[in-house]
Amino acid sequence: MNFQWYPGHMTKAKRMMQENIKLIDLIIELVDARVPLSSRNPDIDELGKNKARLILLNKADLADERANDAWMKYFQEKGYYVAKINSKAGTGIKSLNGIIQETCKEKLERDRRKGIKNRPIRAMVVGIPNVGKSTFINALAGKSCTKTGNKPGVTKGKQWIRLNKGVELLDTPGILWPKFEDQTVGLKLATIGSIKDELLNIEELSLELLKFLGNRYSGVLNGRYEIEECPDGLQMLNAIAMNRKCLKKGGELDYPKAAGLILDDFRSGKIGRITLEFPAEQTEETQEQ
Repeated sequence: MNFQWYPGHMTKAKRMMQENIKLIDLIIELVDARVPLSSRNPDIDELGKNKARLILLNKADLADERANDAWMKYFQEKGYYVAKINSKAGTGIKSLNGIIQETCKEKLERDRRKGIKNRPIRAMVVGIPNVGKSTFINALAGKSCTKTGNKPGVTKGKQWIRLNKGVELLDTPGILWPKFEDQTVGLKLATIGSIKDELLNIEELSLELLKFLGNRYSGVLNGRYEIEECPDGLQMLNAIAMNRKCLKKGGELDYPKAAGLILDDFRSGKIGRITLEFPAEQTEETQEQ
């Protein structure tokens, strides 16, 4: 499969971020805990130079907990503040205010030295589509948030949301890089659902996932589908289609239906807590992106 994706609104979103970055103290970057590097936007490191940085491993409940811990260590060693969250359930959200204060402690100390009191931290939330950014903002803001209106220098129509006395959030759209330099990145994003299934060959995608699970998470496919695991992805897809009675008229196996079932089960966590990439396996080139 070949992945190329460059919607025009992504260019607009990147330009808006460039225009507003000077107003920001903190960049909160959401990544998907199952693919923490593949779900990052490499532009953000360049755009966010000299800003406090907080990376949130969202959907951490769907990812392998050992891998979550390894990724936290990986990002911390690169100088980021990191936290694990599940925006949908609200897990980890309450602790974020303290983490935000800690992340911006240098800014707060500078303000104190200048005699500036009670100036809120201004944060921007960024992330690629489908990483859960809107859900996160709603969970963080809660029902008590109030939009504070446009501020000078902000693109018309963009709103600041006051989370509390100490933090204001600039509501921004998700952005994605113009192209996938590495096709395995596209494959991983397709697997977690960041690319519309209509644009993909889901049978091929499910075969890649089955082979990965057979290699890395021995026993999970047997536990979920009661099949014999083997190196042959097509053989396992065939067995799952039979076991789950994915049939067309006339009794022929319905492979697209079986493939969709497998992907849905993975994305919802029904197969288990699965991570698709690990820090120890990243090449130096990947790490620098």
